Amino acid sequence: MPELPEVEAVCRKLRVQARGARIVRMRVERPGIVQPQSKTKIEREVADCVLEDVERRGKNILLRLSGGRVLRVHLRMTGNLYVIPNVRFRPSGTRVWWEMEGGRGLVFEDSRALGKVHLYSAGELEQALENVGVEPLSEEFTEAWFVTAARRSRKPAKLFLMDQQYVAGLGNIYAAEALFRARVHPERPVCGVSKPKLAALHSAIRSVLEEALASAELAYAEPGRFVEGESFARAVYGREAEPCVRCGGRIRRIAQGGRSTYFCAGCQR
Repeated sequence: MPELPEVEAVCRKLRVQARGARIVRMRVERPGIVQPQSKTKIEREVADCVLEDVERRGKNILLRLSGGRVLRVHLRMTGNLYVIPNVRFRPSGTRVWWEMEGGRGLVFEDSRALGKVHLYSAGELEQALENVGVEPLSEEFTEAWFVTAARRSRKPAKLFLMDQQYVAGLGNIYAAEALFRARVHPERPVCGVSKPKLAALHSAIRSVLEEALASAELAYAEPGRFVEGESFARAVYGREAEPCVRCGGRIRRIAQGGRSTYFCAGCQR
């Protein structure tokens, strides 16, 4: 699933390529992607709007339109959102597309059709995102805030990081890598982690995401295919039984919250 760096890379690219464009029409090829909203209503209301800005909130892409409306796009497992030179030549996996003035196309490609696209007013969007936590690359994500939030939770450290009500956009790959850098065991209750280690984890989250964002921007250099963390150097994720880059011990994999967690038992305590 695309995480914060991949979603931010998509947004940055769209700001350059599509911001300020007038949308001639919108077509929803797979109605389930916009449910429970009406396919016909969304298509009608978006037609002739101007794409005024592109923002990100957690893993959500927000396309701000003229008239105060916002399209919220969630890529889910296999989604991608990008501009093509001619909307007539959109890929077969396109689930939603927008024709822009001049014939260019903005396409939401999603091979598994698990993504979501919904239209909101500004007030409705605020309500829909009210439980999304602090952005980890924002000024609000301070060490003091992070330590306080951790002290209030009894969740294992890995599950705490992946809870979108605390830290927005941080997913499986980068949570595991941040825990490794900070030497924190993923199963340890986060409320019991020492303050110095929480400070190290706060710093590690920022550094991991900044490096991963640089990787994601390279991965999205061309439209279409991508892989999360494509050129990001992973120390633990996906490296089960391989030697730890720090101590030489074997990387382990366990299940947490229905996902795989990778860590080094020698380094992370």
